[in-house]
Amino acid sequence: MSNPPPSRTSPGPDLGLFGPGSAAWRLHSEPALLVGGLSALMWQALHPLAIAAVADHSDYRKDVWGRYDRTSNYVMTTIFGTTKQAQALGARVRAVHVPIHGVDKVTGLPYAADDPTLLLWIHGTLVASFLAAYRRFVRPLSAGEADGYVAEMVRQAELVGLKAGAVPASEAANLAFLDSSAHLLQVTRPAREAVDTVLHPPLPVFLRPVWAVAGQAAISILPEGALQLYGMRRPRLAAAAVRPLVGGGAWFAGRFLKPPPVLRQARARAAAGGRR
Repeated sequence: MSNPPPSRTSPGPDLGLFGPGSAAWRLHSEPALLVGGLSALMWQALHPLAIAAVADHSDYRKDVWGRYDRTSNYVMTTIFGTTKQAQALGARVRAVHVPIHGVDKVTGLPYAADDPTLLLWIHGTLVASFLAAYRRFVRPLSAGEADGYVAEMVRQAELVGLKAGAVPASEAANLAFLDSSAHLLQVTRPAREAVDTVLHPPLPVFLRPVWAVAGQAAISILPEGALQLYGMRRPRLAAAAVRPLVGGGAWFAGRFLKPPPVLRQARARAAAGGRR
């Protein structure tokens, strides 16, 4: 497996692989990007080898939340954590991937969780979904801003063993890679079950309307090809209701709720560095 990327150290507090001036910090400080993670899970499930690697090696129907939490923790820690924290988490992910391999029951093709092509698929769908969520629920991004974010996220891809030169470094290149995989996508039973669990999780009654909005928001930013495969339509109320509800909820979370610990700690380190 590839070695993790070299440390990016500097005098003062360790601000991690990105730092407070980065596009990654700016985008992922927004609670609305949680919707991007949900949308990415649904998109990723359409790749039969990617979902087989999950379905064959975990009780994914009962662990959808665990998978989402691990993905969210990975994204936030590698962006806002220290260099040491990011590299340690990347090493753990690479170790977890090693024994995950087999043959997909649907296509008959072999798969391995550390296959660079599958890793690129997971990475690319996450990056594209986060950009879509930010544009839909926060504000528009210029082409230069989007490209800057995609280029920065190459550092995150290196942590799971990908070589920097193999990872798309612009939005157009990332979308071209994802388009090149479109012919492989299909709705398998594990994909359908995973999406059903994402959209209809076992929640207390009073939380279901809130989650319904989050689910509709995630559907609203899926690419057209994914919607067609799932037989879904883009929510009619996405612009009129879903967007302001998600935006309002994100504003409320950002103003009145504590940010995740890793984000609070990153901001504290950045503030300490500014006082030096």
